[in-house]
Amino acid sequence: MSICTFSQNQRVSSKINTRHHVNRRHFLKTGIGACTLLALPQTQASSFTMNERKLAFLNLHTGERVNTTYWAQGQYLSEGLTAIEKVLRDHRTGETYEMDRNLLDMLQLVQYKMTSQNEFHVISGYRSPATNAQLNANSSGVAKRSLHMQGKAIDIRLPGHALSDLRKAALSMQAGGVGYYPKSEFIHIDTGHVRQWHG
Repeated sequence: MSICTFSQNQRVSSKINTRHHVNRRHFLKTGIGACTLLALPQTQASSFTMNERKLAFLNLHTGERVNTTYWAQGQYLSEGLTAIEKVLRDHRTGETYEMDRNLLDMLQLVQYKMTSQNEFHVISGYRSPATNAQLNANSSGVAKRSLHMQGKAIDIRLPGHALSDLRKAALSMQAGGVGYYPKSEFIHIDTGHVRQWHG
């Protein structure tokens, strides 16, 4: 059995908001950043342990974009997280929600595995309970207790890459749920139990 390690610089930054702080022990215990590094080639794993993690998103409903650093020097950055959460908000109600840091790290790892710096196109990020209930009433494909309502799920595509390859990259991490929706051209990724399905 392999033991995963994750080097972090514990220097405190004035940009850190304690609301977003995840200590090293908790991150190693529950975070994606440690053990899923085993799924990466050594060169990519080394890159992931460097000083910064960045993500870029385009919300297909609002047209809003964000390209930001959300983690640096061993800490999550409140400015970057807030910018991401604004773009991933429920576009129907305007509500924002604290997105699961493990989900963001999963997306970062997917990008490394895909050797891509393209922005993710977002079909659905956070969903308010009201929005989820409305969608659930109109579609059997929307779970009543969707992890979207907890900021733990996202529906995406990655321009320039086949959807099937994106799915394979997400599945290879064995870090949560992966749904495949080829007709609607997106995959669902969440930080729930490891499972997969076709939509």
